[in-house]
Amino acid sequence: MSTESQLTRLGLFDARVPRYTSYPTAPHFSASVDDGDFTGWVDQIAPGSRISLYIHVPFCRRLCWFCACRTQGTRSDAPVRAYLDTLKSEIAMLGRRLPEGVTLSRLHWGGGTPTLLAADMMQELTESIFAIAPMHEEGEFSVEIDPNEIDEARLDVLAGAGMNRASIGIQDFDPQIQSVIGRIQSYDVTRDAVDMIRAKGIDSLNADILYGLPHQSNERIAESVQKLLSLSPDRVALYGYAHVPWMARRQSMIPAEALPSPETRLKLYETAKKLFLWDGYREIGIDHFSRPEDGLAVALDAGELRRNFQGYTDDTAPALIGLGASSISKFPQGYAQNLSGTSDYTARIRDGRFATGRGHVFTHEDNMRARMIEQLMCEFRIDTAEITETFGISKPDLNAMFQEVADAFPGFVDVTNDGLSIPEAGRPLTRMIARGFDAYDLSKAGHSSAI
Repeated sequence: MSTESQLTRLGLFDARVPRYTSYPTAPHFSASVDDGDFTGWVDQIAPGSRISLYIHVPFCRRLCWFCACRTQGTRSDAPVRAYLDTLKSEIAMLGRRLPEGVTLSRLHWGGGTPTLLAADMMQELTESIFAIAPMHEEGEFSVEIDPNEIDEARLDVLAGAGMNRASIGIQDFDPQIQSVIGRIQSYDVTRDAVDMIRAKGIDSLNADILYGLPHQSNERIAESVQKLLSLSPDRVALYGYAHVPWMARRQSMIPAEALPSPETRLKLYETAKKLFLWDGYREIGIDHFSRPEDGLAVALDAGELRRNFQGYTDDTAPALIGLGASSISKFPQGYAQNLSGTSDYTARIRDGRFATGRGHVFTHEDNMRARMIEQLMCEFRIDTAEITETFGISKPDLNAMFQEVADAFPGFVDVTNDGLSIPEAGRPLTRMIARGFDAYDLSKAGHSSAI
């Protein structure tokens, strides 16, 4: 039986499973976590420690049809400036609670399109952030940059504030595909933006590209990847397009009949993967690639690679605080997510309260299962010694969990005295295998295709 036939038999091409950028996943958050929990968790941050900060800007000049993020379109700067004022108030509130000596391990601006902020707005935002906590000397300040929405003035502010990593969304360079997904962004515009970024001394570059888009073929994705490689990004996220029009209504603009089959999606991924590997990139987890000297590859070799809502990361700070509408914080105690609606978020902050709307308090079992799933997603293995020593589960009980999962994926999961591992042939099944360690009911949410 061929490998593809075996993957078909195991349900890879039919399954819909979480991406496991969190555990439990966001559909299992509840309103039992509120701003009181958030403030209590902030108060427990140790003085002098490092934290990470995520800033969400939920605005775009145009709404791309493929995107499932919480964003809103605006032609005017007026709602953006009003939102910035609220965001600055939230930052100041956080600063009043942070303990002495806290520094930023990571600062990331996401969205939406954070680079639609005018230069003066960017200056105000950076000043507000660094008024409450400086960057650590080894810290990383990254911003998601839309090549259609950036110029010298805005880059000057970002570079002057210490931005040292830029992240560019590309999706695909094919003009027909761009037209169908509502994202017009030529190679020339992208290349010019990259040249401008590097001219400002910002050497580290991330890029996102998608497989599984309408009308995509092996030839087309190969051409897009080769164009991307000519820009020499330090790391690349090769994400599978998630067609979830029941969650993101704008995706109904994309003709479902033009989408590749799940079997074709796997071939598209493998085509792109081969090109990255041939060009000297390291494979990082299930959907990232990086230069050998990049922080992700270094973290993988050191056993310190982690997974969060941005994908893979080398950040090991114990707390990630999300600010802005719909942003999610992760503390050692649990998750806290801000209210998603911009108006609801604004009203709460103006009332002098943090905008936490829901979240989840971790149990001991959550932490154990989260670490097992993270190890699988990062290293394709679970280390028996780490899990038993850290979480106190007996080796027989852990082995029983391993064997149950291995029995469900015969030939694609190995169980030894040291732990559980996924061989190369089984790695397309990684998210499905991880689901075997998920104790929550997955019927509560419509997740994306397993491949």
